[in-house]
Amino acid sequence: MPGLRREEVASLAGISADYYLRIEQGRVDPPSNQVLISLARVLRLDEASAAHLHALARADGHSAPDDADRLPVGMSSLLDQLSVPGYVVDRYLDCLASNALARSLSDNFVPGRNLLYELFLDPANRMFHLDWDAAAVSVVGGLRQVAGVNPDDDRLIELVGRLSERSAEFQELWARAPVGYRPGGDSHFMHPIVGRLDLGRQRFDIPDTGGQHLHLYHAEAGTSSAERLALLAEGTPQS
Repeated sequence: MPGLRREEVASLAGISADYYLRIEQGRVDPPSNQVLISLARVLRLDEASAAHLHALARADGHSAPDDADRLPVGMSSLLDQLSVPGYVVDRYLDCLASNALARSLSDNFVPGRNLLYELFLDPANRMFHLDWDAAAVSVVGGLRQVAGVNPDDDRLIELVGRLSERSAEFQELWARAPVGYRPGGDSHFMHPIVGRLDLGRQRFDIPDTGGQHLHLYHAEAGTSSAERLALLAEGTPQS
């Protein structure tokens, strides 16, 4: 909390100032959940920042496992059975899998592409993402969360370095974006064929995958966006 000294934070959290200092310096075993919850309360952290604090406390500084880009069994089949656009990305926002409707929604969601590169380096995304600024803050905040847990990750260091060289906007956001992905909500697109789509957005962590998560978009029933998404689905070849 701004204005509080280290000793005051420690006292309000119910721990000693010396122990708090050792936590800051990483000289203790991971603190208990109770201590972390107390610190988050005293520091008035929001949900994303509190989750980041817990992740930092459990971090071992190692890179992602070698199979971090391996999809869970059955995930591709599940995506193909969904009636809404869906795709899976890894911790670096590389698209690993998607269904046909997601690929019709945007070329960004084609497996093998990186959402960060597409968002910051492809000018067409400025027209496609009507909420480009919010989307940019979200993806950079998510990557900052990954970096906080694994600061020595070679793939992450390379990704951040290349984007910083090629995009001043990424470089600026990397320095100031809040840590963590934005929560589920609404996303707004201008599709070149069906027009404007106002879609709900949900993100689901996939356990035991080294940081993969599933993204889904959906339209509210009875809206023009639902009609346009249905038109897009009608013209989408099935996988």
